[in-house]
Amino acid sequence: MRILIVDDSTIALTVLRSALEQFGHEVVPASNGIEALAELRSSACRLVISDWEMPEMDGLQLCRAIRAEDILGYVYVILLTGRNLHEEKLEGLRAGADDFICKPFDPPELLVRTQIAERILSLETRDVAIFAMARLAESRDPETGAHLERVRGYSQLLAQHLAGVEKFRGVINTDYIRLIYLTSPLHDIGKVGIPDCVLLKPGRLNDGEFEIMKTHAALGAQTLDAALRQFPNVKFLQMGRDIAMSHHERFDGTGYPQGLAGEAIPLCARIVALADVYDALTSKRVYKEAFTHHITRSMIIEQAGAQFDPDVVDAFVKNEAKFLAIRAHFAEVQPLAA
Repeated sequence: MRILIVDDSTIALTVLRSALEQFGHEVVPASNGIEALAELRSSACRLVISDWEMPEMDGLQLCRAIRAEDILGYVYVILLTGRNLHEEKLEGLRAGADDFICKPFDPPELLVRTQIAERILSLETRDVAIFAMARLAESRDPETGAHLERVRGYSQLLAQHLAGVEKFRGVINTDYIRLIYLTSPLHDIGKVGIPDCVLLKPGRLNDGEFEIMKTHAALGAQTLDAALRQFPNVKFLQMGRDIAMSHHERFDGTGYPQGLAGEAIPLCARIVALADVYDALTSKRVYKEAFTHHITRSMIIEQAGAQFDPDVVDAFVKNEAKFLAIRAHFAEVQPLAA
């Protein structure tokens, strides 16, 4: 494993580096938080072991900076500290630290702590597997392109905004935002059970075909429910099931498959519903041209309280520039006009 170690003491860096290299790790040293952050931006270090007290940028500030950065993949942070007070450890956790090692460190404990970090970081392999599963289902439809990437970007953006709204502060946290980014691509996984003659029809569906298409929501939920029966406490399966089942429900209760209304619809599904519709409207299909962002925006605002949760619509309106940025980043041809 490639580990970034951060300490303003040359002696401490040497001792720590020697111990980690004995365990078979590749070690990259940095003498302060600013240097460490620059290294993270340009390298593939997934584990950071940092001293708490340093000049220029201390370990606490480094934790906050790492969590604020748009770094690809999760960075696990262990703080080396002589601070053993409960309140100070809580302060470190709030700043984004994952673990602590008291100074002077004990090599066997250091080994165990790095093994725990490796185990947790390996969970990202799960994330890749989930997205690959969603991509496999999506691959049956050659028109959808970067739909999954855009939907999860929009969903994450909406959740991040709602986390700052008083109404949702007890519901949406960092874990929730990460989970919705991870599981939103599963929204249409039930389409694997839809016959090609319906799914791949080159034109609008008739009433009978549309009824068949609508079954993908329940089919997706059933697929994930099967996994939930084996692993009932796995949060990403719970959220994925809720999204797959309910992302076509409408806030006014006229959606499918259950006809849920208002806050009876899981919040994650209310978020993904808007993200999915925005992408569908602004994307070209064999049976329609892409709508501009401006027209799509008007249509979504008009459906606040009917198709969409008004709070989610408000989050969309306040972040429309970021929606356009995501759309442009994952554009199939050219970015749409505003």
